[in-house]
Amino acid sequence: MQKFIGMGVALITPFKEDLSIDLEALKKLVNFNIENGTNYLVINGTTGESATITEDEKKLIIDVIVKENNSRVPLVLGVGGNNSIAVANEIRSRDFTGIDGILSVAPYYSKPTQEGFYQHYKLLAEATDLPIILYNVPGRTAKNMDPETILRLAKDFKNIVGVKEAGNNIQQYNKLIKNKPEDFLIISGDDDLALGVTLAGGAGVISVIGQAYPSEFSKMIQIGLAGNNKSAYAIHFKLMDIIDYIFEENNPAGIKTVLQELNICKNQVRLPLVKASKELEQKISNYITNFNS
Repeated sequence: MQKFIGMGVALITPFKEDLSIDLEALKKLVNFNIENGTNYLVINGTTGESATITEDEKKLIIDVIVKENNSRVPLVLGVGGNNSIAVANEIRSRDFTGIDGILSVAPYYSKPTQEGFYQHYKLLAEATDLPIILYNVPGRTAKNMDPETILRLAKDFKNIVGVKEAGNNIQQYNKLIKNKPEDFLIISGDDDLALGVTLAGGAGVISVIGQAYPSEFSKMIQIGLAGNNKSAYAIHFKLMDIIDYIFEENNPAGIKTVLQELNICKNQVRLPLVKASKELEQKISNYITNFNS
């Protein structure tokens, strides 16, 4: 699964003022990332506001990105939920032409046991031959998927190829890296921990800030994969403040504010999310001005 090593980005969904999808901005974002070092793109994740995207919109987004990408980088599609049978049926019925893998979030709200997590992903793994990346994000799902469960799935299903770990828990990362099967990918879902995880033996990151600074963030990850911690941390330190800012209020309001400052898209989000505050906008604007000076 070399195609999922390096820097993936969790793409936002750009909206116009009327909150319809801004397809031209989406194309611009895709090309900006591909041309500046992003290794793969993740579609319809949390950062893409998947909770408020309709099925028709999802199909439109996928079609536009697949066409614009034109097989230049691998594409990963977010397909998940807490209705296991419905998710498995979606995987069986969806057209995955142009898609290289699936990112599937741990079931949220229901708070399953560890055995429940295992059986959920067993059902999904048996529904497809595509590579599946697990997505553990307890801050959103309300329940942690323990390392033992993740590693059990890694050993039992060949098409479960990695985990996007986003618990902001360095001990859990280290347990996974220490005990994982050789080819299983531990992918950081925490931008602030991504370099440390990569240096410890992780496979890189699925990043939010990376889509605004693809050249810098992907370079940091590649240097980290090569084990050059001093040079990699020099980039990390330069990006630390903006990483904090984009998660200060909500995601993706923060990253959309950055992308608006970079003239890629507007900072519109759909309720129940709201735009970044004026105070946060000013912090972000000041950072970008200083970054480019």
